[in-house]
Amino acid sequence: MEKEKLRIDKYLWSIRVFKTRSLAADACQTGKVRLNGDPVKPSKQVYIGDRYEVKTSARKWVIEVTGLLHNRVDYQTSLQYYIDLTPEEVKQNTPATYAFYTGRRRSKQGRPTKRDKRRLDDFLGGLE
Repeated sequence: MEKEKLRIDKYLWSIRVFKTRSLAADACQTGKVRLNGDPVKPSKQVYIGDRYEVKTSARKWVIEVTGLLHNRVDYQTSLQYYIDLTPEEVKQNTPATYAFYTGRRRSKQGRPTKRDKRRLDDFLGGLE
């Protein structure tokens, strides 16, 4: 019986640690993903029970693989495929990124709406 195969870059993307698979692969290539203290390549096979240390722009992760996930799923479902072993002091010191947890942009952030643009044009028009 052959074991199920899954690459580390695809796994990290599917459990929503990275937004894209290429970002996960880049993190592996630059040494930000480690297994037992050793950097791993993006093609490294993932096995249940492995513990990885992952550094992202948002925070540092220590995760244990509890299941193999080949496709990206919603956040709540992805929680079933890993255990977050990150120490509490590390979690508290890093700000939570809203895009990771909800997948949505916070209201009143991002590109201005048509209404915002009209207000800005009215405001700047009065200064000329």
